[in-house]
Amino acid sequence: MKFGLLYELEMLQPWYDGMEYDTYWQAMAQVQLAEELGFEYVWTVEHHFLTEYSHSSAPEVWLGALSQRTKTIRLGHGVVLLPYPFNHPIRVAERIAVLDILSKGRVDLGTGRSITEQELGGFGIDPNDSRPMWEEALSLIPRMWREDPFAHEGKYFHIPPRSIIPKPIQKPHPPIWMATTQPDSFKLAGQKGVGVLGFVLGVEVEAFGRRIREYRNALTTATPVGAFINDQVGVFTIVHCAESTKEARARAEQAVVWYMEKSIEFFAQWGKPGRPVPEGYRWYAEAASQRSERLAERMKYDYLDEHEMIMVGDPDTLIQRLKHYEAVGVDQILMFVQVGRIPHQQIMDSLKLIGKHVLPYFQHAGTR
Repeated sequence: MKFGLLYELEMLQPWYDGMEYDTYWQAMAQVQLAEELGFEYVWTVEHHFLTEYSHSSAPEVWLGALSQRTKTIRLGHGVVLLPYPFNHPIRVAERIAVLDILSKGRVDLGTGRSITEQELGGFGIDPNDSRPMWEEALSLIPRMWREDPFAHEGKYFHIPPRSIIPKPIQKPHPPIWMATTQPDSFKLAGQKGVGVLGFVLGVEVEAFGRRIREYRNALTTATPVGAFINDQVGVFTIVHCAESTKEARARAEQAVVWYMEKSIEFFAQWGKPGRPVPEGYRWYAEAASQRSERLAERMKYDYLDEHEMIMVGDPDTLIQRLKHYEAVGVDQILMFVQVGRIPHQQIMDSLKLIGKHVLPYFQHAGTR
C-alpha cells in the first residue's frame, strides 16, 4: 500500500488576518515533513466558492511551489475540474506539462467535473453538460501531450491545428485518475482505463471493496483514454494519530463531525424545492434528502468510527484499519489530515507517529 496526503486547505471561521497565509504555509511544512517520513504522494483539490470548506482554488500554483521544496513525493491534482470554463483542456495540458518539467516527472493528473451547484452555477456551467464535457476534455488531454500538431472538432471543443507546448517529461505521459464519488463512477473509470480516487466517508469498507471489484472488472475491457491503463485505486478519508485512541478522538472528533455536516450541505443544494435535479446529480440529491434517522446516525462520529470510515486512533488502530482497506483492494490511502480546527502542531505530531509506526509496518510487510 502507498501513502499520500490530501488537502482541501480548510479555513474555518472566525478568521484572523493572515489566516490564509498560515493555512497554505503550514500545509507546505506538513508535506515537506511527510516526504521525509516516507509518504509517496500529496494531492490537492480544486474548489471554488466553498467558504471554510476549501480555499484551494488554484492548486496548480501551490503544487508548483511544492515542486521546488520537495524531491521525491509525487504531486497529484486531486482533481482538476475539466468542464469549461473551469478549465480549458489546452490549459490543463500545458499546466500539467510545465509542472511535470519543474518537478522532474512527479505529476499525476486527477480529473473530475464538480459535485456542487455552487461551483457549477458560479461558472455558468449547465450541470447536464458537466459529464459529457468532462469526457470530451479527458479524451483530448493525453493526445495533446503526444501529438504535434494537435487538432480536434467535437461537441464542446473546436481546436484548429496547433502545437500544444511544452510536453511532459514522463513518457508516454503522466498517470491519469478520476474522482469517483457516485457508485456508477467506478465502472466508468474502469472503462476509460484511469485510476480511481474514491471517497470512503459514509461508505462501509466492504461496500467500497465491491465497487473496486466492479472497477477492476471494467478494466478488463477498457478502452483507455491515454496511452496506458492506470489501474490504481486510491481512497481518501480523515486520518489523525495520537499516542492513545482516546487522545486522537479528543483532537479530531469535532473536525470529523463538522466535515460530514458541511459535505451534506453541498449535496443538499441539488434538492432545493422547486428546482429540478439534473440527471447526473440525482444521487447527490437523494443522499442529502435522506434526512432520516439513518442518515443522522451515519453522520455521527461513533458510527463512522465503528464502520472504519475514518482512521482516528493510536498507531495500532490505524494499522488494523489500513490492513482492512488493503484487503479489499485499495492501493493508496490519501490521508486527509488538515481538517477542521485541528492545530498545525498536532497534525505534525500525528504525521510523525504515522511515519514512525504505521508506514514501516506496510513497507516491511513482505519481510514478515
